[in-house]
Amino acid sequence: MAHASLKKTYAKRAETVKHPLSLYLYKLMDLKASNLCLSADVATARELLWIADKVGPSIVVLKTHYDMVSGWDFHPEHGTGARLAALARKHGFLIFEDRKFGDIGNTVELQYTSGSARIIDWAHIVNVNMVPGKASVTSLANAAARWLERYPYEVRTSVTVGTPLRDEDTDDEGASGLSPNPNAKDIEGGSNDKASEGRKGSIVSVTTVTQQYEPAHSPRFGRGIAEEGEQLFAGVEEPPLERGLLILAQMSSQGNFMNAEYTKACVEAAREHKEFVMGFISQESLNSEEEDDFIHMTPGCQLPPEDDDMAEVKGDGKGQQYNTPQKIIGIAGADIVIVGRGILKAGDPEHEAERYRSAAWKAYTERVR
Repeated sequence: MAHASLKKTYAKRAETVKHPLSLYLYKLMDLKASNLCLSADVATARELLWIADKVGPSIVVLKTHYDMVSGWDFHPEHGTGARLAALARKHGFLIFEDRKFGDIGNTVELQYTSGSARIIDWAHIVNVNMVPGKASVTSLANAAARWLERYPYEVRTSVTVGTPLRDEDTDDEGASGLSPNPNAKDIEGGSNDKASEGRKGSIVSVTTVTQQYEPAHSPRFGRGIAEEGEQLFAGVEEPPLERGLLILAQMSSQGNFMNAEYTKACVEAAREHKEFVMGFISQESLNSEEEDDFIHMTPGCQLPPEDDDMAEVKGDGKGQQYNTPQKIIGIAGADIVIVGRGILKAGDPEHEAERYRSAAWKAYTERVR
């Protein structure tokens, strides 16, 4: 028996879904009449920003691979991630960094929140390859929760450098925080006693670094491009601050090792972390229990050429297997199709994105009819 979510509209699912980012995405999909994700696998930051701006009106999710983009600017306020976030606000889409975290918990947590990219600051959604086990999902969920608690705050750092006072300049030994050194020279170059004359003295300096979290002036825009007159997509509120995770449960590549047992474990982990896990990268809907309402995004989508809609859709010769939006959405029950080269290599990417959006949306409307 088909799961109830397959017949519900995105607007209806938005009324009951628990994850704030899923709720927002369902509303966005309904408003834009789009269930299209662009896989922006381009070589340069300039290309990435250009294609995001051109195709933004047709998509609800932009999928990135920051580590394959040359010229990525890591500046937190006006770098590539911040500029993508501004385009997402302008056109109404979410950013999905296809990082496929796949390591022990501590490592994936650091990869997500630290380093040059600080993915968590600009990507609404990330994904995880759960081969290392459920701990990777738990660690990412905990990291996102801690980040959310601190987001409305800025880190203020103060540095104090000082030289310990001589014994006679302090009330007692503990006043300077260090034991006095009878052989140390004072700032004027003298010594503490005549017995030390002729011996090389030393000056001990103390550096104190303190950090504290203070309220930021603009928790929503402070880490993006703060330009006057920034355009915001009309009709829906800004996306929530909460971050979301997709679990890589199934792949479209030929000969992959993600068997039924692995997929089952992915679904179990998702149910254990509903506050963070939005859904799956999969080849079919994995909703089976009554309360399940996970979002499913499926790669490997391709349309026949516009002038030959009866042409057969094949693979790319590198292991990727393609399916049409009708098969992915209408038959397999996915929610969002992920399209890359079909749009990127088109002579007119904007037109081609609209063609994919229209076909995927038609497949959805026919499914829920």
